This record gives sequence, C-alpha cells and structure tokens, in this order.
Amino acid sequence: MSILPKPAFCAFVICSAAALLTSCSVYQGSDRDEDPLLQRELDSEADYRSESGFSFWNDEPGDGPLSVTIDLSEQTAWFKRGSITVGKSRVATGRKGHRTPRGRFTITEKTADKRSNLYGKIYDASGAVVTADADTRRDSVPPGGKYVGAAMPYWMRLTSSGIGMHAGPIPNPGLPASHGCIRMPRAMAAILFEHAPIGTPVRIVR
Repeated sequence: MSILPKPAFCAFVICSAAALLTSCSVYQGSDRDEDPLLQRELDSEADYRSESGFSFWNDEPGDGPLSVTIDLSEQTAWFKRGSITVGKSRVATGRKGHRTPRGRFTITEKTADKRSNLYGKIYDASGAVVTADADTRRDSVPPGGKYVGAAMPYWMRLTSSGIGMHAGPIPNPGLPASHGCIRMPRAMAAILFEHAPIGTPVRIVR
C-alpha cells in the first residue's frame, strides 16, 4: 500500500472486512513466503473493517510533537501535534480477560511485518487448517504440520510484555476485541507507523 500523501486535510475512509484473529505477543517471521497455499490464505489479511468516514488524518503541522491518546471507553485513538488534533481512528482494544493496560507509554519498537508467537493458526502436513484460533500455550502442532502466527502489520510496541498498536480487525466498531493490543484499521495503522517515531508518547485512558 502506498502510504500517506502529505497535503493538509487528507481524509481517509476505512471500510473493508477481516476475520483473522490478531494478538499481541510477537515474532518476526517468514511464513508468508513459504508456500502458495498459505500465501493465498494470508492474502485475505489485507482487509480490515471500520465505519466509513470515522477515521481520518489531517497532516497539519500543529504546535508541537505528535502524541497519541487511546480512549478505552470510546474505542477511539486521537492523534495530536501539540494542542492541535491531526487525526482520529477507530480502535479495538483488549476484551474481557485481556484488558489493555491504562497509563503512559512510549513507542519503543517499530516493525512493519510482525507475527504473534501466541495466537494464530495451526496447519496439518497437507496444509489444511486444523486449529483456526490457536493458542500455542494449549494447542499443539501435529506431526509435519506448522503454526503460523497472526499477522500484526505496522507493529508499534508499548510494553515489554507485548502490548502494542498495529493493524487488525475491528469486528464490532466501538467494542473491545483484541488480546490486549490496540488494533487499528490498516490504513490508519500505516499512517501512524509513518509519522510516529520511536519515543512518541502514548496515553491510554478510560
């Protein structure tokens, strides 16, 4: 995807759908390139959902550095340069049992192509999916099979325990859905990934 023209007042509409379970514990892998069967299935991860017109990026210079505020109650991210709001994004944060932590954080790592080492899919030796929502702590890989971690494009780490921001499905806009990470529509995650350097402050509130 071509990321981010820089003229002022650019609006981005996010309106597609996705189904792959996304998670927050990560590794950087090469499964995407290993065989055509997996390639075809993983290609579907390019589609993500949010309400049409909800998310936007307005690349004004502002009056200070970029900061991010994640509102857990509203399931919304706000992007500011100093006191000037330059963008907004629908997000999906941690659901019950996997709540996203509140507090003040900074982006400590950025990787465009990350995969989970906890959540994903398990395939048998023939390439068929045997566990679609695998958790590596409870599910085992059959002989000759393989585990493929859920994709987390545009990964921006916030904690050492694996909480971060990344592109991911938002199945029910306005409701939590993740294993603790902050999911964004793919286009908005790409925008933030380009504009937010390591060290960018992120505040998570309720």
